[in-house]
Order: sequence, then structure tokens, then C-alpha cells
Amino acid sequence: MSTRREFLKVGLGATAASLACGGLNLSARQAPPEKVSFFFVSDTHYLAVKDSPTEFAPESADVTGRLIDTLNRLPGEQIPESAGGGEVLTPLGVIHGGDLVDSADKQGAVFQKMQQTEWQAFVADYGLTGADGRLKYPVYEVHGNHDGPQGVGFVVDGIRERNKRRQGVTAISDNGLHYAWKWGPAHFINLGIVVGRTSDQPRKRRYDPHNSLEFLRDYLHTEVGASNRPVVLTHHVDIARYAKPCDASLPYSNQEWDPCDVAAYYETISKYNIAAAFYGHTHVRQVHTWDGASVQAKQGISLFTADNAGHFHSDTQAIFYVELADQELVVREYLTKDRWKTGQWSAVWRKALVS
Repeated sequence: MSTRREFLKVGLGATAASLACGGLNLSARQAPPEKVSFFFVSDTHYLAVKDSPTEFAPESADVTGRLIDTLNRLPGEQIPESAGGGEVLTPLGVIHGGDLVDSADKQGAVFQKMQQTEWQAFVADYGLTGADGRLKYPVYEVHGNHDGPQGVGFVVDGIRERNKRRQGVTAISDNGLHYAWKWGPAHFINLGIVVGRTSDQPRKRRYDPHNSLEFLRDYLHTEVGASNRPVVLTHHVDIARYAKPCDASLPYSNQEWDPCDVAAYYETISKYNIAAAFYGHTHVRQVHTWDGASVQAKQGISLFTADNAGHFHSDTQAIFYVELADQELVVREYLTKDRWKTGQWSAVWRKALVS
């Protein structure tokens, strides 16, 4: 298995080859009913001060705060022709790909206090509905490994409670962790850290998927069916490193996502009109096309890995702005090199959707 460092080195080259081309603004246009627009962010890593765990770290508050300002400011902005042109529409919401906070994967009394501080700061910024935090839109998050690698703990419990009150949710898993909703012509499904089954597996899994695959299968069968409506998926861990042949006889190797679970995931979604899958985790933007065997396929499912959006260690951050209609998916990256003091449009991808 490649290390993350090795993956990032390879990924930077692959990304260059994959490019297709290079406060709330109340005047921004709403998307027409047949079109959906939203922001995708990931890996904000809200951080408390270890020596003073009830204090939000200034270097984290600095970048995460300006990210919220950026998200609130962008609607109404003109997009340059190099990034596809047009205007940023008022989004229906923000999807967060996980690692909301930084310390919920660590044990001990100090880290428990830190994750509470981090979670409180996240909730104060993002709110839930667009009217109860600094962010002016509803938010739809999944948990990452830094939020609770086994899908338990203070932060994940907070997500479960939020899911009960989240706007527009049309289905929620029995364990309260996975959920789905509809925007315009599309179904959206949030699937936690990885997609897989919890029980009846021949070998151990590094992260507990909490039966996300079963929830996905049931939802696609009962709610999407033969409608051919586009589907957007979100989970935290990337696919590229784990899209390998399934061999259930191999011993446990501590991979973050078991290749057999990845294969089962592809088998499940390949029967449907998947517009895209979004995730983060690697802290490097990658765009792939996946046909179940290769993530460099010419045709298949579009995979969008987001860069970190608010990490305290990085000057460079990025988000996706997405527009989706019946016939087309358009994904643009907006990035900063100075911790959201300024930003620029950096790339655009277009995909014709199956009608």
C-alpha cells in the first residue's frame, strides 16, 4: 500500500494532467429550479490549544474564520472565462467532507476537552440551517478520521444529533449517522468515513463504516430506482489508493479502506446515474474517472478529491463550487495561497450527465 506521502507526490503530477482548463451578497442570483448549486469543503481541522484546551487556537481561528467569510461572499461574483464564466449562484448549502475538527481521534482528558472546544467552534461557525451560525447556508457534514475513526465519540454524537434536525433530510440510517436529501433533480447521500458493511466480513476493517453500504443500497433501490435521477455521494476517505482487486483471502493490512469494500461500493453505484462522488482526506486536490478497475479510466464515475479548506498548518487551501442540472455537472475549484486573505478561480471540469 502506498503511503499518503507517496500518494501525494504522485497525485500532484496526475492532477496537472487531469485539468480540463484552467459577507452574504444579497444580489446574487438564485439557481433556476432545474439547477442545483452548492459548495464542497473538507478538512477544516478546527484546533484547540493543547496547553489551554478550552481555548480555540488563533492560527486555526484565523483560517477557518476567513473561510466562512469567503463562502458568504462568493455568491454574485463573476467567474472568469478561464474557469468557465458565469456568476456564482446562491448555493442551496455547503457539503463538508469530514475532518471537521483535529483532536477527536486522540485519547486522554486533555484531548477530550480539546475536541469539545473544537466542536463548539465548528458549530458556532457553520451552524446547521444557515440562520444559526456565521455561515449563511445550511450545512451537510460527514465525519472523518479526525472526528472519530470508529464513528463514535463526542463529535460523531454531535453529528447524529444534528441529523435529527437537519433541513430536508429524506432518509436516515437506523444508527443515525448516514443520511440523504434531494436538491432539484438530484439525490444527495452522505456516507460517513468509508463505505462498507460492519458485520459478516472475513477480516478486520481499520475504520468502522457503520453499515453505510447497506444504507446506500437500500436508498438507491427504494428512492432512486429506475428514475435515472443524478446522485451525488460524499464520504471522507479517498478511493484512488484502494481501488484494487478484491482478494478476501489476504490478511488484514491496516488499509484505511478495504479494497473489497471499495469493489462492493462500485458494484452498488455502477447501476445508477452517479453524477459524482466528493471526498477529502488527502489534502491534495485530485480529479479521477473510475470504472471499477482504474481511477484513470476514460469513462466512468467522476471522483473529486478536495484540498484542505481550513487547515491550521497550510497557507494554501481550496474549495469546490458545483453546479448540477439535468444534463451537466460543472465543478470549479476556488483556492487561496494566503489563508483566505485572497482567492482565485483555478480550474473547471464539465461532465455531460446521462439523460
